[in-house]
Amino acid sequence: MSSMTAAIQRQHPADLVTNHSLTPAGPSASSHLSIAARHRKQPGTYAVSIPFFAYTACFLLAPTVIVIVGAFRTSRGGFTLANFSKLFEANTLSAFATSLLVSALSALIGAVVGAAAAYALTIGAKPNGTLRRIVSAVSSVLAQFGGVMLAFAFIATIGINGVCTMLIRQLTGQTVNPNWLSTLPGLITIYCYFQIPLMIIIFLPAVDSIRPQWREATENLGGTTWQYWTRVAGPILAPRFISALLLLFANAFSAYATAAALFSQRSILVPLMIQGAMRNEMDPNQQGFAQVLAFAMIIVVALVMVLSHAVEKRAGR
Repeated sequence: MSSMTAAIQRQHPADLVTNHSLTPAGPSASSHLSIAARHRKQPGTYAVSIPFFAYTACFLLAPTVIVIVGAFRTSRGGFTLANFSKLFEANTLSAFATSLLVSALSALIGAVVGAAAAYALTIGAKPNGTLRRIVSAVSSVLAQFGGVMLAFAFIATIGINGVCTMLIRQLTGQTVNPNWLSTLPGLITIYCYFQIPLMIIIFLPAVDSIRPQWREATENLGGTTWQYWTRVAGPILAPRFISALLLLFANAFSAYATAAALFSQRSILVPLMIQGAMRNEMDPNQQGFAQVLAFAMIIVVALVMVLSHAVEKRAGR
């Protein structure tokens, strides 16, 4: 140790100055290199993000702007507010009320049944088990199974000449109402077919976040099952349940093809009324009215999404 100290003391002062000056330069150089590397990565990140933003601009932002601008334009391109005059007519308000009712009921049924199914899957299947994988895969497919295909599937099953309709007639002699699918209860039932799987996909991660140790701790402290759900698990799952419920509502409110296949001659929903206005060739002002209806739907969905975001933000605190 003494010889090392003496060697340091015998070192030339210039060398000390040189070494001292080089010491802080190392971190400074590395920081500059890291900054330069970060700048080199940014163009690559932007290049990857460009297709997403281009897709969003073409198929989401541009149609929204076209609808908003078209709601305030005449058939000749001038500014007008006359397109909003029919928005408060009886048939328009009835269509909005029916759309809100169908969306709310199908979302509520789908949320309750889907949440119960997600909870049963969590406690009854292993996290990486075969049953859970099958249910998750099937739910992912059925959540996207809508439109004309879904309507045809129900017509072929319980329609006028459906398989189940003919089977019930042969076994019991009873005839199923052939117009049941073209009623609001029938439409809500069909909507639940894709609402429930969607709820399972959305709510399953929330149920997974509940730890079994929390229930054990509640029982060790003398708590009951009711106290566990109302004071421990319930407050944690409630915001996510409400957020998922709002998402299901927006999903049903904007659905079109399934209802169009079942109610081809009646405009009982807002999307069907938009279809009728767009196909009207007798009144050129109907095009503007259709865009007013679409603008109103955008406002409703936007309000639902803002409320859902607020619930999620509150749950994340």
